[in-house]
Amino acid sequence: MAGLVRMSLDEPEEVRPFEGGKGRLALVNLAAGGVGRAVFEPGWRWSEHVKPIAGTDSCRASHAGYVISGRLRVEMDDGEAAEFGAGDFMLCPPGHDAWVLGDVPCVMLDWQGYADYAKPKG
Repeated sequence: MAGLVRMSLDEPEEVRPFEGGKGRLALVNLAAGGVGRAVFEPGWRWSEHVKPIAGTDSCRASHAGYVISGRLRVEMDDGEAAEFGAGDFMLCPPGHDAWVLGDVPCVMLDWQGYADYAKPKG
């Protein structure tokens, strides 16, 4: 056992802003992978505010996340869709778009899909 590890998303190792000032991802990197807290501001949409960074037609990350506050709609490339709100756990495979519903930021923790999320190419 490696011992205790303490990291804080209030003092992340990395912060990745989204296009248009519509939010940010705070990230800590563990041996098992990145863990992040994203703040998606009202009006945020993956296809507008992360797609230019990712350079893919839809989000290619798998997510295992927990919504702390706000609401998010996720629509898969095949048309399947769901809404997630505070207290919801989400498993989401690659191939989707997502956007904030309402006028409250959506804050989400994710311990699967944020290692390369909104990471500039190159």
